[in-house]
Amino acid sequence: MQANKTQRLIFTFFVAAIGGYIFSILNMPLPWVLGALTFTFIVQGLLKREAYIPTPIKNTSFIILGIYFGLYFTLETFQMILPYFLPYLLLTLILIFASIVISIIVTKLSWVKVDSMTSIFGSIPGGLSEMTLASEAFKARTSLVVIFQTIRLVTVLFTVPSIMALLFGQGTGNTSAQASTEVILGSPVSYLAFILPALAALFLNKKIPAGIIIGAIGVTAALNITLVELPAVPPTLMYAAQVAVGASLGKNILFRDIKAGGKLSFIYFGTSLGIIAFSILLGVILANLTSLDYVTAILSIAPGGLFEMVLTAYSLGGDPAVVSSLQLIRILVIVIGVPPLLGMLFRDRRSTSHIS
Repeated sequence: MQANKTQRLIFTFFVAAIGGYIFSILNMPLPWVLGALTFTFIVQGLLKREAYIPTPIKNTSFIILGIYFGLYFTLETFQMILPYFLPYLLLTLILIFASIVISIIVTKLSWVKVDSMTSIFGSIPGGLSEMTLASEAFKARTSLVVIFQTIRLVTVLFTVPSIMALLFGQGTGNTSAQASTEVILGSPVSYLAFILPALAALFLNKKIPAGIIIGAIGVTAALNITLVELPAVPPTLMYAAQVAVGASLGKNILFRDIKAGGKLSFIYFGTSLGIIAFSILLGVILANLTSLDYVTAILSIAPGGLFEMVLTAYSLGGDPAVVSSLQLIRILVIVIGVPPLLGMLFRDRRSTSHIS
């Protein structure tokens, strides 16, 4: 049994690595993540062979990436974010409101047999697991919420990096942020400093949304703004972590889930594109209201996952530290604020269960 799992792991990582390499040759955005995701998803579906990335490897990969991005943080980063908080919060609330409105409008179409609550939780740019959990307490159809959120995630993963690369090319963002990570590789002993962010990531995992990467980023950032000199993450380790994360995402996207959504999959693909387009507009507004460059501003408000948007900022020359900070604010607003808001708007639809 263990040998079978080992073979599946090797096969999955091999397929994912090939996908990442091919995407990198083609100069695709986020090649090692999206290439790994695409090849894992397709090969798993065509060969009917379930991909396998054990949870410890996935978690370790997120921790590595969290530590890497945490090295971007300096004391100036925190000072720089403060003036952006209020305009960013306002634009985030507008994005959430627009998502709710669009999802309700879709349900008014005579040929769309989806209730408003299911549509809302399937469209709001929150985490898949968090929105699925919250939807259960509102008697939404959780199976459809999972499908719609998966479609939204895949749409964001493939369109946002591509659109940003098309509009702004490579390396047009904040180069000062990149300079902060130019640290010489340290001795093996120096890497013991990363035990703290790893422990924090594991502690926060499943306790808060995106806890594993937030813990790694947060503690690494805290160490980085002190007098502690941290070593850089080796590039090979960075690529391997991206491949593992891409494979773990790809194995969760199944042909049968997309097929189960039927024509609704195309409808919610369209709503995802609409929300993405609106978020880009809001990002442009944020850039004009603040001193943020367009890449950083748009990716900060884009309805994607924290990790994916931060990695896109890194690859396009934006400021990963600012993007991760502002994306965290968006996640917290959605997870903490949206369920109570929907509870007031749809009081009669709530169940007696408690949203944890």
